[in-house]
Amino acid sequence: MDKPTWTPAELLKLSGGYWSACALHAGVKLDLFSHAGTGSELAQATGSDQRGMEMLLNALTALGLMAKEGDRYAATPFAAEFLSRSSPRYLGYIIMHHHHLMAGWAHLDEAVRSGAPIRHRVSHDAGESERESFEMGMFNLAMLNAPKVVPGVELQGRRRLLDLGGGPGTYAIQFCLANPQLTATVYDLPTTRPFAEKTIASFGLSDRITFHAGDFNSDDVPGGFDVAWLSHILHGEGPDECVATLRRAAAALEPGSLLMVQEFILDDTMDGPLFPALFSLNMLLGTPQGRSYSQQQLTGMMTAVGVGSIRRLDLNLPNGAGVLAGIVEK
Repeated sequence: MDKPTWTPAELLKLSGGYWSACALHAGVKLDLFSHAGTGSELAQATGSDQRGMEMLLNALTALGLMAKEGDRYAATPFAAEFLSRSSPRYLGYIIMHHHHLMAGWAHLDEAVRSGAPIRHRVSHDAGESERESFEMGMFNLAMLNAPKVVPGVELQGRRRLLDLGGGPGTYAIQFCLANPQLTATVYDLPTTRPFAEKTIASFGLSDRITFHAGDFNSDDVPGGFDVAWLSHILHGEGPDECVATLRRAAAALEPGSLLMVQEFILDDTMDGPLFPALFSLNMLLGTPQGRSYSQQQLTGMMTAVGVGSIRRLDLNLPNGAGVLAGIVEK
């Protein structure tokens, strides 16, 4: 894999890159991309200082996310589509999830020294606002990726899908929309239920998709399924816990069933692609044993629980994501 060639200017741009991220986060928190007006008007509408507001608006304009005409500001067409709260393609939840993670990243050196997390686990111990950003942020990401994933997954003849750790149920929804014969169960923590049931109902699929509350790390998983979908849940656990989770998923499937795992997948050398390598550090900051895994490691885990004919689906997904699919041989 090609590595970047560095210059001092590029190094310093990387070091200060959080400035741009923080400007974006502030714009989303203040909901600036849903409104237009002068700096004074937007400051008054958000209860902000006019000087600070105008500085932020000018920075967002320099980033290409706001447009300025005279003394008036408005979101660019791109920002209006993805950063306005009224847009069906709003990505503000995942951006706020990134914002909540920033304090932990500032102490990465401490986590590296100790080998232990330095923040709480968002999926288990977050407050209401942080949990909403996490759960609906997962919805944001899945809605971006599902149109790339679902057409590449053959589910003809499959009847019952288990979406293990499925969060708000986005993939279960998209698989059911594409496969009229399919029903699904989203299995996740009890705190996820309100987000999942609201999202499922918004797509008119409450009669085909149910929610089952439980902790897949410790609780039994109901059986009778012929497809299992595990999307971005293994990276939160260590290798032994991953095998245990896969074993529970395989036990919930009938012989000949399809088991699929989506993850940010490292090269077998473990030093790329960039996003999975950085995401491993994110897991260091927030979990006792979580990390990104290589295709070789994931394949070994799946093989250990009786899954065979494992292959990586031919999908063009961002950030080093990939889907491994295999057949339960029992």
